[in-house]
Amino acid sequence: MNIQTADLCDAHEDKLAVVAPMFASYGGRAAFGGPISTLKLFEDNSFVRKAVESAGEGRVLVIDGGASMRCALVGDQLAELAVSNGWAGIIVYGCIRDSRAIGEMDLGVFALGTHPKKTVKRNTGEADIPVSFGGVTFHPGHYVYADEDGVVLSATPLL
Repeated sequence: MNIQTADLCDAHEDKLAVVAPMFASYGGRAAFGGPISTLKLFEDNSFVRKAVESAGEGRVLVIDGGASMRCALVGDQLAELAVSNGWAGIIVYGCIRDSRAIGEMDLGVFALGTHPKKTVKRNTGEADIPVSFGGVTFHPGHYVYADEDGVVLSATPLL
């Protein structure tokens, strides 16, 4: 899939929502997209593990981590699970760790930043609900496309 968000904006401006610029790209796949699966959690990545252990089928996992900059929600082990199970990418409204290793994986990973500390494990969070950040709402089953120019959302597939 050849994803260019600028071209998608030009061709489908009336069908897209554009996420405010806030993310850095950490994955080995610079451009990615697919159907959205969501998580809402705070400083606990138990639900992230459950999600990436399941079949990704080309989906993008969007994690609303409350913009916490106090720990990492995704590390190399979870990213490797995502690759093994067919996820296209992960967008984290929070931090990741093991960024060097993640940068060598065939996975798109966008996050606010990096942090070396792991999360607590309380098994709390919500899955497949609408989550909002960056001026948009991510709906499970809608589509997200991301590249070096940004992140855009659509209710229907564009590619």
